[in-house]
Amino acid sequence: MSTISTAERRRPTAAAPDRPLAAEAGGGSLKLASFNIQTGISTAAYHEYLTGGWRHLFPSSRRMANLNRIAKLLAPFDLVGLQEVDGGGSRSHFIVQTEYLAHQGGFSHWHNQVNRRIGNIALHSNGLLSRLRPFSVEDYALPGMPGRGMLVARFGKRPETALYVCVAHLALSRRARLKQLAFVGEIIRDLPHVIFMGDLNCAHDSPEIRYLVASTRVCDPLREVKTFPSWRPKVMLDHILVTPEIRVDKLRALNFPCSDHLPIAMDVTLPAGLRV
Repeated sequence: MSTISTAERRRPTAAAPDRPLAAEAGGGSLKLASFNIQTGISTAAYHEYLTGGWRHLFPSSRRMANLNRIAKLLAPFDLVGLQEVDGGGSRSHFIVQTEYLAHQGGFSHWHNQVNRRIGNIALHSNGLLSRLRPFSVEDYALPGMPGRGMLVARFGKRPETALYVCVAHLALSRRARLKQLAFVGEIIRDLPHVIFMGDLNCAHDSPEIRYLVASTRVCDPLREVKTFPSWRPKVMLDHILVTPEIRVDKLRALNFPCSDHLPIAMDVTLPAGLRV
């Protein structure tokens, strides 16, 4: 990351003892997940965006129950990327939701990236939960209207044998997404081992995904798993892409309608030379 120095914070925070992983010695497997949690708000129909829209600004008694359900779902995973997390606003009872999910799910390390603040009401964030200790975490503001970001966690001391895990939430318009992915490409193009995950707001066969695959080394798993809307999934907006040396063993959407997106999960096998 020597060419980029725009990190806003580097804060892997201890929450619990690490669980032994084969990946710590090089090679081995990891269980990955990415989830747009909509700040703990469950949505079961389009009309609830209107009837339940107040929950984006005000506390709801159901939010904590949903967060506990999400924590239980994510507990079996090793690395989790989160989008639409609240970073401690009044609507979420001033709880940093990434930290809360880390503690409830037993993750040893977490990082919260605040991308947009609405006073003390809402702190729109990306998050990372990890059972491996990151060597560093860098935050980037993505081009376009303020409020979109990407975090990049590096696992491993030596850059040439490290694993880079990127969590992003892209814009709603195609033009903005292409600009953002051009920026992403500049960051990850020359990195040796990359996992890129998040709510990319575009389908797996979209021009945006084709552009990212053509301009970097990450690969599309070439299988569509529908994640949106959660109550009747029609399109794949959530993605996990990896560089070729990382073998994809399993990819699926999880039947867990606790947001307006379904979580996406992937099991991977790491190359033997990788040291995380």
